[in-house]
Amino acid sequence: MGDEVSAFESEFSAAQDARHAIGVASGTDAIELSLRAAGLGRGDRVATVSHTAVATVAAIYRAGLEPVLVDVVSKTYTMDPESLDLALRSDAGRGVRAVVPVHLYGHPADMTRIADVARAHGICIIEDCAQSHLAKWKGRFAGTFGVASAFSFYPTKNLGALGDGGAILTDSDAMAERLKSLRQYGWRERYISSEVGCNSRLDEIQASVLRVKLKTLSEETRARRALARLYDETLAGLPAALPWVHPDVEHSYHLYVIQIDRRDDVLTRMRARGVPVQVHYPLPVHLQPAYVGSVRVVPGGLPVTEALAGRLLTLPLHPFMGEGEIAMVCQALRECIAG
Repeated sequence: MGDEVSAFESEFSAAQDARHAIGVASGTDAIELSLRAAGLGRGDRVATVSHTAVATVAAIYRAGLEPVLVDVVSKTYTMDPESLDLALRSDAGRGVRAVVPVHLYGHPADMTRIADVARAHGICIIEDCAQSHLAKWKGRFAGTFGVASAFSFYPTKNLGALGDGGAILTDSDAMAERLKSLRQYGWRERYISSEVGCNSRLDEIQASVLRVKLKTLSEETRARRALARLYDETLAGLPAALPWVHPDVEHSYHLYVIQIDRRDDVLTRMRARGVPVQVHYPLPVHLQPAYVGSVRVVPGGLPVTEALAGRLLTLPLHPFMGEGEIAMVCQALRECIAG
């Protein structure tokens, strides 16, 4: 909460074309505090997706709110605006006051259609941008479409700190002031809590690291895109669905995720060869033990989400990989798929 944090907030908001950035302790906190600052209270409902890191839904619960889960689009893995509209027109959608689209793997959700649906139903948008630093939808940065957006700086993220960290972007002066109060015990005057807040401070060491790494984020994002194109070219013709990019999107490629048959078998074979493949995410939130029966789901269920859970495989991708490493991963994948 010192000079490094203030400087990082100014630099990060400028990099993302936002008026304000408010540093907090984690991306999860960023979602929770954004919902609270937007005026939602206990008993209100929030629409989001089940195909996401569980932190998205955990943050909604921590804010005292009730999640309503909608399906995703099979090509982009992001929120399906039609499923959102269906949910909001159903009993499950009664009391929904906000929607949290997740810009997953670095591909923004369809913010044009989601904004239309949100406007039609009179609800606000809080964007989950934990995986979408510098990604764009129709020329606008992800995180600039709602009343606020939440970013994570967990070490694995495209912009990562040495430990946990997060930030909230907003163009609202009033929301920025409330967020600054909420992140530190509800203080507007030191030691005097004007409302119930929490301890969610971004520390000086993390902020100083983020300031240095922010300077190379654009260059590293370009490197991720180049490596993703190399994957696309090398894996062409493989019996797999490669990442599809909407024509209006500038993907930030936090992850390079493919769809394949016999995913678990291929996963085991790849790991046996020493290739660090991953699964994001093996079990949709609505099927996880902590949430089964306690979350509301759009009428008709989540068929796309559930089908994807057994087919997605994440290949290694970071901006310092070489062409030889990409070639090695692709060759191993071809052989493992072939059996």
